[in-house]
Amino acid sequence: MQVAAEELLKQNLAIEPDVQNFIGFVLKSVGTLGGSVFAASIALLKLLERLRYAGAGVGQPLSIRLLLKERKLVAQWGDAERFDIVDFVHQPAADRIAELRAFLENSVALVDPEILLQRNLEMMRRFDESRAHAERELADLQRNLLDRQRELQESTHQAQTDALTGLFNRRAYDEKLKSAFLHTMRQKDSPLSLMLFDLDHFKDINDEFGHQYGDAYLNKMAVVLREIIREDVDMAFRFGGDEFAAVLFADHTVACGKAQLVLQLMEGKVSIGITAIHSHTQDTLTLEEFIRRADDALYEAKHQGRGRAIVEICPSQSKGLCASPCPEMSS
Repeated sequence: MQVAAEELLKQNLAIEPDVQNFIGFVLKSVGTLGGSVFAASIALLKLLERLRYAGAGVGQPLSIRLLLKERKLVAQWGDAERFDIVDFVHQPAADRIAELRAFLENSVALVDPEILLQRNLEMMRRFDESRAHAERELADLQRNLLDRQRELQESTHQAQTDALTGLFNRRAYDEKLKSAFLHTMRQKDSPLSLMLFDLDHFKDINDEFGHQYGDAYLNKMAVVLREIIREDVDMAFRFGGDEFAAVLFADHTVACGKAQLVLQLMEGKVSIGITAIHSHTQDTLTLEEFIRRADDALYEAKHQGRGRAIVEICPSQSKGLCASPCPEMSS
């Protein structure tokens, strides 16, 4: 039957004087219980090495217990660290054990005030170092997080941007138009206009003057669209080829004014189709129907001879095309 270990001493080894005191308490225990102090001194050199490796005496409290297990004096710390110090020839007497335990408890309680002060200062220093280290790690984590966020934003931006013009691409158009449409239909607190653009006879321009000129012409259209929209409010897109679009958080009257400005800046060589959501738009309007209306208006602009803007603003219950030319800008 295994006899339970008796705890003789429990101590925190925060600074070097604590370590030295503990070694002294161990030697006192060996002598009191009738063991070989010489044999214990040799063993304690190895114990010191292990305790310092575990972090004793450097400001971080290391809790250690001195135990008597039958005829063996043992030091134990951490989760499962153990060191056998000395074996006694005979089982120490119970009164000797009680006397030793009382002595050790009293000795630990009456530690030199200078040592207590030194221990507190060392622990405060260690705490400050740990806090500074934690703050540096937190700052590093925050920097890394910001870097990852910037990388994600850049990746998202690239995935949604037309490489030639820098406008949003078709993928962004599908996502952002759907979001704007659903919000407007749900809230009905502000109008929404969709403008579709085709550059008239762009293929002929490209064939006659070359792709480099054609790319410059597309970029000119992109610059014009940036001029007519409000930054961080409205949105401009290039689908590819000579097809462009703009989403305005404004009514058809504003959209018509923007269309006339585009025609003016592009020398009347653009066909434009416009539709809009307003406060009286029926809730049954779908995104597909909304886009189809703008597309129908664009087709009508081409059918009437190109170089013009057509707006479709008929009530949602109308089945046929209900479109009219945008009024020209007053001179």
